[in-house]
Amino acid sequence: MLTKAERTSQFIIETVAPIFNRKGYAATSLSDLTEATGMTKGAIYGNFKNKEELALAALNHNIRKLVKKVEDQISTTQSPVQKLFIITNFYRFYNDYTRDFGGCPVLNIGIDASNQHEILMERVRYVISKLQKSISDIIDDGKARNEIKPTVNSEAYARRIFAMIEGAAFVSHTMQDNQYMKEMMNHIDQMILQELKK
Repeated sequence: MLTKAERTSQFIIETVAPIFNRKGYAATSLSDLTEATGMTKGAIYGNFKNKEELALAALNHNIRKLVKKVEDQISTTQSPVQKLFIITNFYRFYNDYTRDFGGCPVLNIGIDASNQHEILMERVRYVISKLQKSISDIIDDGKARNEIKPTVNSEAYARRIFAMIEGAAFVSHTMQDNQYMKEMMNHIDQMILQELKK
């Protein structure tokens, strides 16, 4: 059971997370936050030390939403190869899923924070490393289960797959055309079948 203060903090995070994701850290103003929440500056910063702490909480919230949705789908199978296909299928419809909160949070905040906000940038780098490791772990599990070729370099393929996904997310969002994402996911599927699958 959440306390009243915890419920208030959660409300603030959920309300402002899409704003930070769409506008970025610098462009999100105090008036954006007070208008969206219906709260005063004092009420908002009574729950968070400063704008930076709130922006980090908003980024974490958006990332958790994304990761939970993928993990829920991945948990439906024990097969590592099928888990990889679940990931590509999730990203086929990624733009539809992230539209409500302003697009890919890793991409948006990564671009926004680059050379401008080191703490946010470090968080994005950490998230990317964790996501890549999750893919690498699936590939390692596939090798252990004899589904994936033992010679496959798990970390290299995890980096490659993640870079392809984020690159396609950027172009799809920029061009407002999800075909880029769908075609890249088809390409990754072929890579899984031809280069990874035993």
